[in-house]
Order: sequence, then structure tokens, then C-alpha cells
Amino acid sequence: MDINFNKNEDHNKLLLSDLKRQYAKVKLGGGEKRIEKLHQQGKLTARERIDYLLDVDAKTIEIGAFVGDGMYEEHGGCPSGGVVVKIGYIQGKQCIVVANDATVKAGAWFPITAKKNLRAQEIAMENRLPIIYLVDSAGVYLPLQDEIFPDKEHFGRIFRNNALMSSMGITQIAAVMGSCVAGGAYLPIMSDEALIVDKTGSIFLAGSYLVKAAIGENIDNETLGGATTHCEISGVTDYKSKDDKDALDTIKNIIGKIGDYTKAGYNRVKSVKPALDPNDIYGILPKARTEQYDMMEIIKRLVDESDFEEYKAGYGQSIITGYARIDGWAVGIVANQRKVVKTKKGEMQFGGVIYSDSADKATRFIANCNQKKIPLVFVQDVTGFMVGSKSEHGGIIKDGAKMVNAVSNSVVPKFTVIVGNSYGAGNYAMCGKAYDPRLIFAWPSAELAVMGGSQAAKVLLQIEASSLKAKGEEITAEKETEMFNKIKARYDKQVSPYYAASRLWTDAIIDPLDTRTWISMGIEAADHAPIERQFNLGVIQV
Repeated sequence: MDINFNKNEDHNKLLLSDLKRQYAKVKLGGGEKRIEKLHQQGKLTARERIDYLLDVDAKTIEIGAFVGDGMYEEHGGCPSGGVVVKIGYIQGKQCIVVANDATVKAGAWFPITAKKNLRAQEIAMENRLPIIYLVDSAGVYLPLQDEIFPDKEHFGRIFRNNALMSSMGITQIAAVMGSCVAGGAYLPIMSDEALIVDKTGSIFLAGSYLVKAAIGENIDNETLGGATTHCEISGVTDYKSKDDKDALDTIKNIIGKIGDYTKAGYNRVKSVKPALDPNDIYGILPKARTEQYDMMEIIKRLVDESDFEEYKAGYGQSIITGYARIDGWAVGIVANQRKVVKTKKGEMQFGGVIYSDSADKATRFIANCNQKKIPLVFVQDVTGFMVGSKSEHGGIIKDGAKMVNAVSNSVVPKFTVIVGNSYGAGNYAMCGKAYDPRLIFAWPSAELAVMGGSQAAKVLLQIEASSLKAKGEEITAEKETEMFNKIKARYDKQVSPYYAASRLWTDAIIDPLDTRTWISMGIEAADHAPIERQFNLGVIQV
């Protein structure tokens, strides 16, 4: 091992250590005092409920753990968006579980909470996965009601999705384990089956105080909408549970009796570990996002037996394409090559840049994977498309458009892992969030932005300096340096993987060694949903 390998390893393991530290903080939700208060009420926390529900020792992945990170600070923060979402197994069946975190503002819905819930439903609908809601929420967070109430992707969309999933035959089960008020009361009742926990669960459109104010009726919340009321009088709920664990045991029993699903039929054989040590990834991935490295060395540490069948190896070398297996699943990989390569024509191609020939190759490969029904894995470390007169005259826009077209129209499931840069149109062509990857996740080394921090800061500096000069201000070298550093610091914060994860531009930030698990569980989920349309590129410039 050379000195650079050791430096890279130290840097990436520090990033991983920071990830684990931040995740440990997020897992506390609203804090230890609020967790203790919940326990005193005889209730489990959202994470404890999910852990009890899911099969012991089975693999899980968490969606949106860092959602809300650094947001809503003036409102006291919203760790994990006030809701925990995990994909795991119940009685051996893969499911997605959504649990309100009552330690965060009593489980109230912030705008990002709605976005995260909609993402969970999107995953359930795309993959036809059973979805379980563990409800414990005070409803919409009123100080921000204008950002969550009336729009297409706001709170009401959730109930629309409930109805759609029911018509699609996707199992939905809801357990009311705390408050369930106002519009939120429709979610469990629009599910296939609803449970309610005695004495702690309640469902009503308006609580006792509002009922008193509205119609003058005196009534307590338990009589108004408790478990006995809804199981024995209104018939709103189907099961009355004595406590949280009793409700969760009932859900296990229901899920355990669900019939098998119609499979999409993606190819899988027995899983084999990579022949090369995945731990080497920490030393291969450079400390600086501008440094070159061989992406093939990363790929070989992610795929079964480190065996990769490269497609068009000598053509369009700034993108690597080829077939492999991950945890036994057949996959087609499209990855940005990060080292400088020399073409047969003697030309140099820069690492991380998409050239016309690379885009052309990727388009053809994506089409091949669609024809063969092979899921696609995009490995991003991209700075964008090549610019300049030679590229423009060579039709880079046309070739880039073909690649974007192929990604957009792909009917096989797509998965995106961002290992480094994810800049500009490169993010789009390599299946960024806008292109519907079934899962999109980042390593701690990832950066997402229109362009890199230094380049963006220089552009913004020029604009700001010109504006100040137009007003008659003198810009000294010291002032220019100060302005540059200030702009870059602001921009660097925005390119952080945590900034992206907090806004759900990615589903997670993960340890690189968990990549195989995410892709494998993602393809297993996708296998629940047979492909229902043909791959068609439509009209493209050839």
C-alpha cells in the first residue's frame, strides 16, 4: 500500500466515523427526556416499535434518516423529519414500515415530514411492497401549515395514495398507537386493516376542546375517539390491542398469512462475496474530489467474485459499462471512470467527464439491459458533460440527450449510488433523483451541486464583484479573497451529502460497505412489481 492509499483510508474512515456519530444523534429523535416520557406512558418509541415488528437479525435499510437535518432550527428542529421509515422483513416478507416519532413535536407533520411519507408510499407503489403505518401524531404543525396543506405534494396526497394503493392490491395496515387527529384520521381508515391500542390510541376529526368550542358538547377524548369507541360503537377500527406489543404481534400475524407475490423475474443465483477486499474502497477513493482514480477498482470490490464483464471496453472510456452480479442478482453497471484515459485516436479524456462517445455507449448499453430485463446500477462520480467548440461541433448536446432519453424511458429498475461528484447535467444523465431511481443513496464522500465549490465560488465572486464595482466600490485583493472564502464556505455547505439527504434528494448516506445490501434489497423489492410497459426511446436525434 502506498502513502496515498493510507491517507485516503484515514480520511474516508473519519468521514464514516462522523456519519456514525451523526446517525447516533438522529436516532434519539426529540431527546432522551422525551423518550423517557413516552416510556412512562407505556408506549414504545418509533424505532423500538419498528425493531419489535421486523424479523430479528434480518437485514434492514432506513430511508431518510437525515431528513430535516439543519432545517427548521427556529422551530426546534425536526430530526428524521419526525418519522422513521425502514424496509425490512416481517415473517419473512419484505415490507416498508412508516412510524411517527412522537418525541419530535408530538409527531406533528412538518413540510419535510409529508415529503418523506410520500417517498415511502412511492417506494411501496413502485415495488408493490406491503406498507405498515404506525400512527402516533398530533397532526399538521400549524406554524407551517401553509407549506404542507393544499398543494399537490402536500399532506392530502397521502390519502390519495392510500386509495391508489388499495386499488393496486398493495397491502396497507395501520396501527393507531397514539394520537391520530383531523385529516390524519383518514390514513388508518383508508388502509386495508386498522388496529388501535387501548387507552393510548385515539382517532377523531376534532378533539374534545375543539368539539366544545364548535358545538358546545362536553366529552373526554377517550369517549370521543378511544379504542372502545371505535372497535365497539363506530366500527372504524378492526382490532383492539392492549398495548404496543400486542398491536405489533397482530400485524405480524396478518402479514404472515399474505400469499406470495407475482415476481418480475430478475435473474438471481447464489450470492458470492467479492474476491477483492471491499475494505480497500476506503483507500482507493481519493481524499480530494478533484483527484483521479480507477473506478474499475471500486466496482471490483462491490460485485460478486469481483467479476465484471465489460461492454465496449475500448470505446467511450470515460464511462464504464458492463454486466456483473451483486448478492447474486444480475445487474448492468453504468459508472463514471475517474482516471484520465487515452483513446485509440490518441486523444485524452478527463476522468469524471461525459464525452459524446461515452454517452453513445451508455445509451446503447441501457437499451440492452432493458431488452434483457437486467436492473441498472448507476455509480456516480461525474463533473458533467465535456464543453468547448470541439465537443459542441461534435454534437455533445445530441449525444447527451440520447443518454438522458434512455435513462428516462428505462423500464427496468434503476439504482443510483453517488460515490463522489454529482454535478450539473451529469447528475441527470447518471440517473439523479429526477429520473426515478428505485433507490438513490450516497457515500459520505459525495457532493451534489450544479458545479464544484471552487468553480461556483469563482463565478459567483465575479458576479458579486462586478455588482459592487458598478456601485463605485473598490475591490482590493484582500477584499476579493475574503469574498471568495465566504462564498465558497456557503456553497460547500450546500454540496454536502447531509444537505442533500436532509431534503430527500437522496434516500440515505451509507457506509460504502453497505452498498451491496442496499442494491440487493432494492432489487428484491423491485421483483415484486412485474414490468408493465415496453422500453421505447421515442424520437431521438441519431
